[in-house]
Amino acid sequence: MNQNSLKYSQLIKDEAKRLGFMFCGIAKADFLEEEAPRLENWLKQGRHGEMQYMENYFDKRLDPRLLVDGARSVISLALNYYTDKQQTDPLAPKISKYAYGMDYHDVIKNKLKELLYFIHENIGDVGGRAFVDSAPVLDKAWAQRAGLGWVGKNANLINKKNGSFFFLAELIVDAELAYDIAPTTDHCGTCTRCIDACPTDAIVAPYVVDGSRCISYLTIELKNNIPEEFKGKTDDWMFGCDVCQNVCPWNRFSLTHTEPAFTPHPDLLEMSRRDWQEITQETFQAVFKKSAVKRTKYSGLKRNIEFLG
Repeated sequence: MNQNSLKYSQLIKDEAKRLGFMFCGIAKADFLEEEAPRLENWLKQGRHGEMQYMENYFDKRLDPRLLVDGARSVISLALNYYTDKQQTDPLAPKISKYAYGMDYHDVIKNKLKELLYFIHENIGDVGGRAFVDSAPVLDKAWAQRAGLGWVGKNANLINKKNGSFFFLAELIVDAELAYDIAPTTDHCGTCTRCIDACPTDAIVAPYVVDGSRCISYLTIELKNNIPEEFKGKTDDWMFGCDVCQNVCPWNRFSLTHTEPAFTPHPDLLEMSRRDWQEITQETFQAVFKKSAVKRTKYSGLKRNIEFLG
């Protein structure tokens, strides 16, 4: 490793901070040896439910060098979305905090484009690609390798200083950079709060989540009807679920985000239980115009609300 690698890495981290990212860490682009058997077993056991795309590009999920020619570094980034704002009606169907504001895919993609542009301007002709949840990249594994935190028993990445309410994204580049020291150690200890609190028993063992039982999957990814076995067990969540994060002791250190794009639509938090039950296509379009909730579409959200009864 040369002095330039150290200098360039620091430049990237400083710019990531300026762009609003909470953390930035760098790992060597390499084969994810430990994750390979875990991913294979998870898929064999059908833990991915109807998310057939999880079976695709198995090799690419484990080796970033198959995604970007000549890849040498994986830059992992975390963007905070925690807010203490809540829906005002305690009886209203619940929506995950991450979906209060603008769609994080768009917000983060713009920031990654800026960061890539900065790298080109200040470091030179660096080839690379930006990834936000949209390609076969095991973001939590890379974030852990880059020292951003550890993967907890609820399968979320947890940081000792700031909990887990943040999005993960990556830039995979063909430049050799200074790599961060070994991953953070696991600080879950004997705690099982997330396992005990999960309404649908989706955390089937420490560090193993059955995606097909997870409320986020049932309310977003699942395109068919929600199985009757979950009737009365979804804890009034209509889009996503924050239970395993809300009960995690490390999230007492979460800080309120400062990202204007994540400010909730003025009507969103004020809507009552009745408002949600009577929501029209027009209201849906207005409230969720640029939101991640559009992924489930109006029909999907109506299905989720009706399932709650």
